[in-house]
Amino acid sequence: KTNAVGTKNVIRLQERLGFRLIHFSSSEVYGDWPELMVESVMDEHEIKQLNDYAMTKWVNEMQIRNSAHQCGTESVIVRLFNTYGPGEYYSPYRSVNCRFLYCALNGLPWTVYRGHSRTSTYLADTVRTLANITANFKPGETYNIGGVELHTIEQLSETVLALTGADPALVDYRDSEILTTKNKVVDISKSVRDLDHRNSYSLVEGLRLTAEWMREVYRLPQAMAAAR
Repeated sequence: KTNAVGTKNVIRLQERLGFRLIHFSSSEVYGDWPELMVESVMDEHEIKQLNDYAMTKWVNEMQIRNSAHQCGTESVIVRLFNTYGPGEYYSPYRSVNCRFLYCALNGLPWTVYRGHSRTSTYLADTVRTLANITANFKPGETYNIGGVELHTIEQLSETVLALTGADPALVDYRDSEILTTKNKVVDISKSVRDLDHRNSYSLVEGLRLTAEWMREVYRLPQAMAAAR
């Protein structure tokens, strides 16, 4: 309801009031695509989305395109790839980076599904790129906003363990997660060209800064900070 119906309501307002829209889609729309995720893939190939969330995000993109054709609305779509960082409060639906860090800092167990790889985009870099859209708004464009450092989920978990000093016994390793994209290899060349997108923070640095923020916000003991 939030994605499909809520976005449709925003589009109806856009058609009436004439504002420009920047719509947050998701890397999940690429579904089962096994190769480099270039924005044009969605127009050139039939993609099978792997979960309801991904389906609603693709519905949103089609709703926006239809409105542009029928009513002349002006929108830009961004597909975000695993954005994380300070300000991302924990919930089970947050980024895997956020969930692992929160669990590690609080001594809670977490699950690692083997056989998946992702890039991670530090929040400050994503926000900077999004802000640049307003200065170079190209109606009808779609941009991937992601990282360049491909890592496995196992590597992400190991980095979290090293940064927090958490007990490795907290990690439950399982086989590949069903209905989840195995590898998300993203092409960000268009957002680099048009929006000056940059990856200024390494995974280690970004996780460290996020962990420091979490310790302060959740008032966690600094004793957990000692890296092994």
